[in-house]
Amino acid sequence: MSPKILKLSGVGPKAELSAHGIEIIKSFDEVGANLMDHLELYIQYQCRKPITLYKYLNPFSKLLIGIQWMLFKKGLGATNHFESGGHIRSRAGVLYPDIQFHFLPVAISYDGKKDAGTHGFQVHVGTKRAKSRGWVRLKSNNPLDPPKVRFNYMTDPQDWIDMRACISLTREIFSQNSFSDIIGNEIAPGENCKTSDQMDQFIKEKVESAYHPCGTLRMGTDRKAVVDPRTMKLKGFDGLFVVDSSVMPQATAGDLNTPTLMIAERAADLIKGEVLSEDVLAPIMGDFNWRERQRYSDIGHDF
Repeated sequence: MSPKILKLSGVGPKAELSAHGIEIIKSFDEVGANLMDHLELYIQYQCRKPITLYKYLNPFSKLLIGIQWMLFKKGLGATNHFESGGHIRSRAGVLYPDIQFHFLPVAISYDGKKDAGTHGFQVHVGTKRAKSRGWVRLKSNNPLDPPKVRFNYMTDPQDWIDMRACISLTREIFSQNSFSDIIGNEIAPGENCKTSDQMDQFIKEKVESAYHPCGTLRMGTDRKAVVDPRTMKLKGFDGLFVVDSSVMPQATAGDLNTPTLMIAERAADLIKGEVLSEDVLAPIMGDFNWRERQRYSDIGHDF
């Protein structure tokens, strides 16, 4: 809602504000632009052993889990079960991971309403630095009206290539010997989903938001950026600070919660004038030959 607040206050794209009869305090084309999000889909497999959460997907077990949590704050209700995950690179030429995995020991829809009807497990997988960009615009000049939001998901061709890589690399991971004792048939997208067109159809039908919108008040030192990263002030204003995930120029390669807390801690220091010296030699961890190869070794399955 930060872009909405600024636009209603007269800070934003001139044409948009004028169309809604809002007095222009400062014309800023990028207010509300650069909207990003993380998308993901889930790859599901049958489990050959009865060791998943499927056995608890009945009213009686759910009741017991709820009682145990409410009384003792223990048991299966004390976790969201996304306790295992990982990050890998989608291809050679990517310096640091751009694909994230969340493992779940049950095969079930994202909203929990439909399970696979059998013991199974799944991995939620998606790209972290999609190239598609959307926007947040005013619906009207009425503060009570919600803004218009368009993410423009998957409008960049590279995003399709990367999302297909999510499917292919997940399959490669699950094909390793360490899963051989438990893995059964592929539930989704299914054994028949092999070609790029088939993968694209699966992506269209199943891809979902990870609820990580950001970037609509991009910080940067270039002329078009909205927020000054050295002060967290809205450019052109002396006492107006922006401190939330909207200032991210690029979505982080993981969930937004902790990075947003970090932004807040850093901004608090900057606002108080407690500025740490910049570490110009801080390295980004990556494989030495990241330009030429996607994994550390050509032997085995080291991603």
